[in-house]
Amino acid sequence: MARALVLNITYEPLSVVAGRRAAVLVLSERAEVVHAGPEVLHSEHLTLAVPSVVRLRSLVRVPYQRHLSVSRRGVLARDGHACQYCGSRAETIDHVRPRSRGGLHTWDNVVAACRPCNLRKGDRLLADSGLRLLCPPAPPRRSLWVTTAVGAVPDDWQQYLQAA
Repeated sequence: MARALVLNITYEPLSVVAGRRAAVLVLSERAEVVHAGPEVLHSEHLTLAVPSVVRLRSLVRVPYQRHLSVSRRGVLARDGHACQYCGSRAETIDHVRPRSRGGLHTWDNVVAACRPCNLRKGDRLLADSGLRLLCPPAPPRRSLWVTTAVGAVPDDWQQYLQAA
């Protein structure tokens, strides 16, 4: 079953739900369909396209800022699965300042790296390894939690996640 992005009335991304749950929100008039997906739900008297994006009809107050903890999947998504040392496909993560030398496991100290670059750097500092960062690490944009939760983000969702 497909998944659906749930937007607040202000078009702010709130969560990702199953397609059936999104259909229930639409049928109960708590949400409206913004984009419909290719799948269809059938009942005895009704045929409904499974929503890909729904917008709630009333404002939901979010009392906290969503905090995304550092994870391998999150770092790879933030860096576009590209090695931050050479630009090739990354499959591991690397601490810029190694943990063995006092580096922390934080967004601004972890980057995506390919295996050869990760092995080449080892537990040395950047200056000692001869490697350079293509882009300095930084905390991700607020909407990275969607990419981390879903994996591949559908094209219908992109415009709502860019602003967030």
